[in-house]
Amino acid sequence: MRYADLHVHTAYSDGTFSPGELVAEGVKAGLAAVSVVDHDTVEGIEPAIEASRGSGLEVVSGIELTAEFEGAEIHILGYLLDHRDPELGKKLLGLKEDRRLRVFKILKKLKEATGVDIDPDAVFGISGKGTVGRLHIAQAMVASGAVGSVYEAFKKYIGDRSPAYVSGFRFSPAQAIALIRESQGIPVLAHPYSLGNDALIPLFVKDGLMGIEAYYPEHSSEKTNVYLALAEKHGLLVTGGSDCHGSAKPNISVGSLKVPYDLVEKLKGARGLTDKA
Repeated sequence: MRYADLHVHTAYSDGTFSPGELVAEGVKAGLAAVSVVDHDTVEGIEPAIEASRGSGLEVVSGIELTAEFEGAEIHILGYLLDHRDPELGKKLLGLKEDRRLRVFKILKKLKEATGVDIDPDAVFGISGKGTVGRLHIAQAMVASGAVGSVYEAFKKYIGDRSPAYVSGFRFSPAQAIALIRESQGIPVLAHPYSLGNDALIPLFVKDGLMGIEAYYPEHSSEKTNVYLALAEKHGLLVTGGSDCHGSAKPNISVGSLKVPYDLVEKLKGARGLTDKA
């Protein structure tokens, strides 16, 4: 049987692998396909496609858009979208600037609310050319000695509803879903356990959501079955993946959670694609 990992990140967002390294890891894991779903950017897709030529590994275009709903972050995956679409590119540039400005706001609130003082340059030094996010702030906090782990940084300081949390995203889930569909992609709810409220899922379905990430490292078997049942009830596609970030999440490797390749085929079918497309 052929397998895919439909949730991996590169150094173009908050992963540590270059696109080429990610492809090499996918080949080493024996996968048939990976989907690069960097946060709010598609810049890593083309380099990954180029790196995959002749490797036998298929790179499925993707993105993980950040939206906000009732004060909490909601992540919407977009599969098979046209990553070369200039209109998509323009809107993503706006998100990239939102992310940069949000770093200053979080660090200001972090210092005022907790006394922890982190230099913004330290955060941007870690994020490099990629889109910057809270994981980079957490890594800077670890490097400064302010916390002992990324988990502690999120749990005590910068996680949703934590003392230094700052919203800063212009998209609602409905807008993120619309942007993906306008770019010919398939919008899928990422790691739905993080919602903390499964009753929200039908609302997103009404907004045009087409799939749900039922298979995820932090889903128990019981939770996975809940999301599989919701997918069947609402006619949603099913996806899954490791959420590999390279050394940023050292216990999670490419392909450590994999799904049957026929889920990729179903995504293609929903978009009207064939294996020869």
